[in-house]
Amino acid sequence: MPSILSSFHVRHLLLLSALVLASAASSISLAQFNPPPPGTQVHDPAALKPPTGARVAIVEFEDMECPDCARANPLLLEASTKYHIPWVRHDFPLPMHAWSFQAAVNARWFDTKSKALGDEYRNAVFANQTSIVSLDILALFTQKFAQAHNIALPFAIDPQGTLAGLVKADYALGQRIGIEHTPTIWVSTANSKGAPFVEVVDRSRLFQLIDQALADTASAPAHASAQKATAPKPAAKPASTP
Repeated sequence: MPSILSSFHVRHLLLLSALVLASAASSISLAQFNPPPPGTQVHDPAALKPPTGARVAIVEFEDMECPDCARANPLLLEASTKYHIPWVRHDFPLPMHAWSFQAAVNARWFDTKSKALGDEYRNAVFANQTSIVSLDILALFTQKFAQAHNIALPFAIDPQGTLAGLVKADYALGQRIGIEHTPTIWVSTANSKGAPFVEVVDRSRLFQLIDQALADTASAPAHASAQKATAPKPAAKPASTP
């Protein structure tokens, strides 16, 4: 009798194991082949245009304390450098993060010296994000960054709240657009035959999306030029007789 019970238990356990494995395989299959989650529902697309004179741009809403923003930052820097396209960075500091708002204000202050310096500060913060665990450490980091660039950091970076106002304006813009997470990234185009902007949901496709955007915008000027070249010339007026 014990051996019969033991055999029954073994068969029962094997059946349960098979069911668990089948369920796990089914879940993996669904996770692998289901379409990716939908992107951001854009309520106000006006802000997603490239800067004047640019055919293609990267538009990003970022939080400087956001770990995923830090992971995305080197890729976006590489893309903007490789393709020589603008990288429009908007502040979207999340309330849950203790020092992200102040970091955005600091970056705006460095912007007043030069936009390149402000972006260098942003990149440096992202590169050192894991070691910046409080406002005090952020202040020390910012002081060292300024010293390394021979810049005297004032006692009060934003006494009138002007820079904070710019950060809040960016945050409000993000809310109007419909931002729900950071980073939110788009490849935007001007005068494109394709989509005016495409959200970068899968960052491994960033370069592919930029290539497509450049192709979609490259044909427009050429087409216009061809039309101009083939347009019939007005007939010459006959010479007037005296």
